[in-house]
Amino acid sequence: MVYYMPGETVSEPAGAEQDRRAPREMTPREIVEQLDRYIIGQAQAKRAVAIALRNRYRRLRLPPEMAEEVAPKNIIMIGPTGVGKTEVARRLARLARSPFMKVEATKFTEVGYVGRDVESMVRDLMEIAIDLVRQEQVAGVRDKALVNVEERLLNLLLPPPRLTPAPAPGAGSVDAQVRAAEREAREQLERTRDLLRRDLSSGTLDERMVEIQVQPGSRAMPMQVFSPQGLEEISLNLKDMIPGLFGGGKPRRRRMTVREAREFLLKEEEDKLIDQDQVVRDAMARVEQSGIIFLDEIDKIAGGHGARGGPDVSREGVQRDLLPLIEGTTVNTKYGMIRTDHILFIASGAFHSSRPSDLMPELQGRFPIRVELDSLTRDDFVRILTEPENALVRQYVALMSAEGVELVITEDGVASLADFAVMVNEKTENIGARRLHTLLEKVLDEILFEGADLAGRRQVVDAAYVRRKLAGIVGDQDLSRYIL
Repeated sequence: MVYYMPGETVSEPAGAEQDRRAPREMTPREIVEQLDRYIIGQAQAKRAVAIALRNRYRRLRLPPEMAEEVAPKNIIMIGPTGVGKTEVARRLARLARSPFMKVEATKFTEVGYVGRDVESMVRDLMEIAIDLVRQEQVAGVRDKALVNVEERLLNLLLPPPRLTPAPAPGAGSVDAQVRAAEREAREQLERTRDLLRRDLSSGTLDERMVEIQVQPGSRAMPMQVFSPQGLEEISLNLKDMIPGLFGGGKPRRRRMTVREAREFLLKEEEDKLIDQDQVVRDAMARVEQSGIIFLDEIDKIAGGHGARGGPDVSREGVQRDLLPLIEGTTVNTKYGMIRTDHILFIASGAFHSSRPSDLMPELQGRFPIRVELDSLTRDDFVRILTEPENALVRQYVALMSAEGVELVITEDGVASLADFAVMVNEKTENIGARRLHTLLEKVLDEILFEGADLAGRRQVVDAAYVRRKLAGIVGDQDLSRYIL
């Protein structure tokens, strides 16, 4: 199954960011250790989401009647932008292999006018789950699909001979000759196919042209309609609705290279080997049992009660629409009805001009866990630049190595970048670790631009280099507001 019960064996998808054990076996401490590989600091937030993930495993070990009663403990993360709120939730979803969706709460402002129906987030989450489950099932049938594709390509390159009609009765000697000739032809065909198979595997035949039969695709056309809940985007498959349109759905012949045909046929074979109905069932179970929805900017819909003007009315309207979804309701999707009772909702916001208590009391009660994330310090910036597995310094070093350039960012260069990040965040808007992206792009602008001309060279970025690139901009406050 797609949610993990005791005793299940779980195949790990390629690139899964976790240790060798399945998520159901990981303790909260081990989950935090995995998050530490990518996120610096914020121990309290990591602890909260680790407990939430482990509680899902605990719930699934309960008797069904008790498991149904255990509600997820939704979380509100409070902290300024750029401190890791979204990254904590995203990495948790990847670690658990759960469908994950990030959506801004402000997207639903003024529902019925220009906003979207809040239930659309569940429909979008279902589409994400379909893709997630399909990718996992494709990984399981990939080897068999590749074998089938190879045989189909060999048949295109060397079509099997037509069978000769059986000889008339009484022609015994002729019959023996025909059988011997057919046997010799089959042996010759197998030898030729073996040679072609070796050439096909080595890529020698990749540019050979072949002709394959292409089935008409099921292209869906998005349309927007007005529903009682608001403006919704739906997909209409006109080929299914009007089969006589667009050529009547007849297959056509296309010429393409072997390389292109391999990719095209691989998709066809994967679709044949995958049970689409099972994909939908597994995706629905995964959404209902382990889906995660990240509601960003929830503070933007937390207005004071009784405030003047239309925006506050709209904000409270969004909260009222969100409430049944978070409490647990049933959402109609094109794949069937989805229950939201056990979807984990993680909300976040800076709450500069409002407080969590400004939310509706009923909505507050549905987020029992509140975590305040710390603002990032200069030491945090140094660690963010160097320690995580996806550290920015490592990314830029890898990018320049693709051009044959040895990029070296020294320790004092990293420290200088951290100092400038703190300085600019204090003078202008505090955008947390996102400031590092801006500063690094500005510091490395010349090296990135001239990368192809610097092949084979060693480029050192130290504190002096960083100061030379940034000091003038940071010193001019008006200029720094535009550039940094």
